[in-house]
Amino acid sequence: MLKASQAARQALRAIPSTFQAPATSFQRVAIVRALAVRPRLLLLDEITAALDPELVGEVLTVVRDLKGDGMTMVLATHEMGFARDVADQVCFLDSGVVLERGTAEQIFGDPQQERTQRFLRRIVEAGRL
Repeated sequence: MLKASQAARQALRAIPSTFQAPATSFQRVAIVRALAVRPRLLLLDEITAALDPELVGEVLTVVRDLKGDGMTMVLATHEMGFARDVADQVCFLDSGVVLERGTAEQIFGDPQQERTQRFLRRIVEAGRL
C-alpha cells in the first residue's frame, strides 16, 4: 500500500465531519479526501492557484510524495518548474487543444511548436522556470 495514501487516510480520519477548512488548507484537505477512496488515478486541476505563496511548496510536496509512492496523476498546472521536475509526460495546451506532447525533457528542452517555444521563452524571461 502506498505510504502517502496511508498517511492521507489517517489524516482524513482525524478531521471531524464538521471541519471547515480555511481557504489555504482546502487543497490539502481535498487531496486527502480524494485518496480516502483509494483511486487508481488523481485528477488535479490548478491545485496551487488560490494558495498563499508560502503554502504552495507544501501542496507540491504532497504531490511529489504521491508520485514517489507510485500514484498516477493528471495535473493541470502553471507551475512549470514543478511540472518539468516531476512529470513523466507533458502536454502543452493552447485554447483547449494539445499542441505538443512528450517527456518533460522534450517539451521543456526542445519544444517543436512555435507556440510552445514562445510560451516557454516568456516563462523563462519572467523568472518562473
